[in-house]
Amino acid sequence: MTATWKIELIPVPVTDVDRAKAFYERIGFHADHDHQVSEGLRFVQLTPPGSACSIVIGDGITEKAPGSQEIQVVVADAEAARKQLLAVDVEAGEVDVQPWGNFVHFRDPDGNSWSLQAIEYRPNG
Repeated sequence: MTATWKIELIPVPVTDVDRAKAFYERIGFHADHDHQVSEGLRFVQLTPPGSACSIVIGDGITEKAPGSQEIQVVVADAEAARKQLLAVDVEAGEVDVQPWGNFVHFRDPDGNSWSLQAIEYRPNG
């Protein structure tokens, strides 16, 4: 029997925590936690709408360079997701139609890249 594995949290390196938090809230993420754990450690957890996996930004979270994270998420409709981003003044690429799905790409204020993928069928839900 194989145990179920579910991704819970992905660290996203940023230079300005408050600017990044405001950006992610603007595109629809929910701020689950924002705690100053100790001096040098601030933990801000944000969850995309409908996702079981969250991102974490903050001070003392990761040693990765801001702008180095790449994340791909699944959306129901790439064009609708693009329109949602444009409606809140986020620069988003055109819908890139591929045989394995439709994609929209954007970056956060630090340059971390996001790929939104819409696919008709996903074997694992």
